[in-house]
Amino acid sequence: MQPTTQGPSMPEDLTSATPLRVLVIDDEKNIRTTLALCIEGLGCKVEQAANPQAALEALRLEPFDLAFCDLRLGHDSGLDLLPRLLAERPGLEVVVITAYATVDTAVEAMRRGAKDYLPKPFTPAQIRHLVSRAIGRRALERRVSDLETRLEEAAPEANVETASPRMQSVLEVIERAAGHDVAVLLRGENGTGKGVLARLIHSHSPRRDRPFVLVNCPTLSEELLASELFGHARGAFTGAVKDQEGRVEAAEGGTVFLDEIGEISPGLQAKLLRFLQEKRFERVGETRTRTADVRIVAATNRDLELEVKVGQFREDLLYRLNVVEVTAPPLRDRAEDVLPLARRFVAFFARQGRRQPPELSAEAERVLLAYRWPGNVRELRNAIERALILAPGQVLEPESFPERIAAHPTTIVLGGDFTAEEIEREHVLRVLARAATLEDAARILGIDASTLWRKRKKWGR
Repeated sequence: MQPTTQGPSMPEDLTSATPLRVLVIDDEKNIRTTLALCIEGLGCKVEQAANPQAALEALRLEPFDLAFCDLRLGHDSGLDLLPRLLAERPGLEVVVITAYATVDTAVEAMRRGAKDYLPKPFTPAQIRHLVSRAIGRRALERRVSDLETRLEEAAPEANVETASPRMQSVLEVIERAAGHDVAVLLRGENGTGKGVLARLIHSHSPRRDRPFVLVNCPTLSEELLASELFGHARGAFTGAVKDQEGRVEAAEGGTVFLDEIGEISPGLQAKLLRFLQEKRFERVGETRTRTADVRIVAATNRDLELEVKVGQFREDLLYRLNVVEVTAPPLRDRAEDVLPLARRFVAFFARQGRRQPPELSAEAERVLLAYRWPGNVRELRNAIERALILAPGQVLEPESFPERIAAHPTTIVLGGDFTAEEIEREHVLRVLARAATLEDAARILGIDASTLWRKRKKWGR
């Protein structure tokens, strides 16, 4: 591990940003004063503390963003103070400063939660680099927070009011789990709102004031996904023109949501397992070990137990991910919510289109209730949005919706005008709904579990 050295020049707009609040902890007055003057010259607000007690008292009075802490504080240890600082102020970035820099002390400082370390004597350029990086991270957090606000305004499904007993049970588990800093695994079909539940966990957790960062696992190759998660060093691969921090660093103190976790490769599964166990990682193309304090929430629509059996998913990673497991029910199993959701979407898209919200006719309500919604809440949202675009009147009739919905019969009837695949699909899904496990359903259907798994995947279940 190498100590921090001179970095890139300070961003031009650094001093125009909200001042960074910095705490300098050192028992030597000259060092405190010199460091404070250097940091104040960068436009930051600085307070000084000569001992652990003064440092903790300062943190109770003001929410500092960054702290420089000496390794030796008279008879006290800066390493022992580290966890107390972080307990008092979760998300605080701590840089250890020391005249006795060794690999062992640096590693131990990182293990206890330090963000970086700085050997004495330090230079103004080194301080400038560390402060610049801290301000850059705070700016990223503000951008993430702004995006979250915009998302809430643009996503009416984020309102989780429900009349469904099954969904109410899910929300009760979410509320209880949110306050405990453990990994959560969200299961359910595509479109059931697993992303909404992930945000709900974050917003009800002690990490609510820190970033919520989404990583969509299926969209990238193994190398690019590793870079997205953990960052990369300059030259690590084609196109890596500069050092880049990953999502786990950007989410420091907050929550990382890994969507469709079942899609990641075995190699990346091993790296993720290590991070879950130790909170330690390396950027792609770099040997330096880093740490990040984030909570992991993952989601999948796959049967991960079956994936474990066929060797596609690590069993130890599954155990680490599903400390708390929550299954989002499909929309067909929460019929009580179909019409309230539909009306909420009608009001939302009418407001976007600057028009009076149309009403749903009785017949339109009937077809919405009769349809099984294989695409779940996402499909309902899209159907309502389409209806408001194509139906200019103030009453939405069945013909306002796609034909698959408007013409959908209430039930599948043997001997009716249905394809063999439609009948098979309906039968298989009903068996799956009542069977305790995938293996039980396969036994009832007289097929092997792998065949049933392929059918579920084909139908998006």
